[in-house]
Amino acid sequence: MKILEVPIQPSDIDSLSIGEPVLIKGDILAGRDAVLPRLCNLVRKGEVEKLGITLEGGVVFHTAVSPAGIGPTSSNKVEIEGSFETLSQAGIRIHLGKGAISPNTVSMLAREHSCFAVIPPVTALLKDRTLDQKVVGFPELGMEALHVLESQGYPAIIAAVNGKSVFGETGK
Repeated sequence: MKILEVPIQPSDIDSLSIGEPVLIKGDILAGRDAVLPRLCNLVRKGEVEKLGITLEGGVVFHTAVSPAGIGPTSSNKVEIEGSFETLSQAGIRIHLGKGAISPNTVSMLAREHSCFAVIPPVTALLKDRTLDQKVVGFPELGMEALHVLESQGYPAIIAAVNGKSVFGETGK
């Protein structure tokens, strides 16, 4: 299994294949439909640094963070998949979640040297592999606030990279 450590380089993404298992280590941003559009607005305004984070070489995990643990949400929700391009252009290399994404998103990810990886809904495992968590933005959203998770290694499978997708031509 290939180990990817944050910050992830474009060349790391270019070397991946669909279906390849990976282990992602380091600080991972966690957010979903409530917070990702807000994060994109900060990117467009050039104000991400106000959160004390960097997106270059980063990973965004499509999840909320609750006392029960963390687990992926569907990445093809409009608010989530709609964030892929802005965040990839800002330096996010891996979008981590579940579900099929569109062929247009697959092509865009290739252009931006980013990828989409799916993670099984294994909340207990991920909770045990999370060393620390902190809210870095939009605390008023509660468990849907933007978090940074310190991961000792989240297992995932590359689902879309280099213009190819495990979901086939239709992305469905």
